[in-house]
Amino acid sequence: MSVIEVPAGSPFGLENLPYGVFSTAGTGQRVGVRLGDTVIDLAALLSGDAPGDHEDGEDHEDGGNSDNSVFAAPTLNPFLAQGPARWAAVRRRVSELLAGDVPDAACHPVDEVTAHLPVRVGDFVDFYASEHHASNVGQIFRPSAPPLMPNWKHLPVAYHGRAGTVVVSGTDIVRPRGQRGPRGEDTPAYGPSLRLDIEAELGFVIGAGSRLGDRVGVDEFDEHVFGAVLVNDWSARDLQDWESRPLGPHQGKSFATSVSPWVVPMAALRAARVPLPAQVPEPLPYLRGRAAGWEPWGLDVDLVVDWNGATVSRPAARELYWSPAQLLAHLTANGASIRTGDLFASGTVSGPERGQRACLLELTWNGTEPITVNGERRTFLLDGDRVTIYATAPGPDGTRVGFGDVTGTILPARP
Repeated sequence: MSVIEVPAGSPFGLENLPYGVFSTAGTGQRVGVRLGDTVIDLAALLSGDAPGDHEDGEDHEDGGNSDNSVFAAPTLNPFLAQGPARWAAVRRRVSELLAGDVPDAACHPVDEVTAHLPVRVGDFVDFYASEHHASNVGQIFRPSAPPLMPNWKHLPVAYHGRAGTVVVSGTDIVRPRGQRGPRGEDTPAYGPSLRLDIEAELGFVIGAGSRLGDRVGVDEFDEHVFGAVLVNDWSARDLQDWESRPLGPHQGKSFATSVSPWVVPMAALRAARVPLPAQVPEPLPYLRGRAAGWEPWGLDVDLVVDWNGATVSRPAARELYWSPAQLLAHLTANGASIRTGDLFASGTVSGPERGQRACLLELTWNGTEPITVNGERRTFLLDGDRVTIYATAPGPDGTRVGFGDVTGTILPARP
């Protein structure tokens, strides 16, 4: 038994406790939480724990399900399916236990474990929630027209992604092949993408699902969403440009989407909630809360984008126009169901300044304004390039809550 030492200033303190799935040389995949530089095996920590095994001697509400075998599962899905009361009860209990002596058998140095995709993703929907990003893209591709399409401030625009190509941080990204159609030409060529890009985003993991035909209101976000991750929605801009005339993204997006291995519980992000920019015109009623004085909230998450080790952007999620709760409300507005493990993301988290643009399309203005990376003038990604996105958010009492990172390295296209 020993007390886990948390380095000063660590964004992985007791106020965070993000969940992930890990393995070691001696164990299969299982659920853990991170505290400082230690990953705690929850199945081992909570083995033998039962209602009433708490410091205050009282049984705590757990939603009627105290089955700790879910932490020996290879994904977070079984635990997430137990619902918000159970999430809260486990968070309280784990916080109690980790504040004292912890069994050595439950502890693993973070650099000695292998991180895995934390959830089995059933559906992936990616939104377009940044007005700055949407406006920049509009100016790039429609310079003689208004930057925003007429519907943009009335609904959170999105596309439905490919869940089977969501991968965990550290997975190499093979350059995709597809049809490329140069602007002004009607005949495409097939081959490797020549304008491979990134998109730094926030993602949200569904814990408790909903029935087909039901709608999830903005006031019901906390009943369904367990936590947040970092997302890099890799984008082949030349493939996307050609295929999106007139429909939306398909092969330009579906080849890979990377997520961070740690799911930060929404309970750890309470102090990070901030007002959103003014929404004008006022959204339709289903995108507004029912409670008097309801205001949409965003998350004050600071992101950092590194390209081959050089920081090229510092996006701020507080600049997003649409709130996470509004994204979920719109996703289900037509009665579409959500399921445990589903992932929806914000879209590119760009801010008003050039140094806050969260994709290379914007940073280099579609390749016409190269940026300097480690002394080289660069536009889009080359084989061998490595991109890492980090993020932190305010925690209670002046602390910071960390998301870790999402990293990927570009490999050459396959024959």
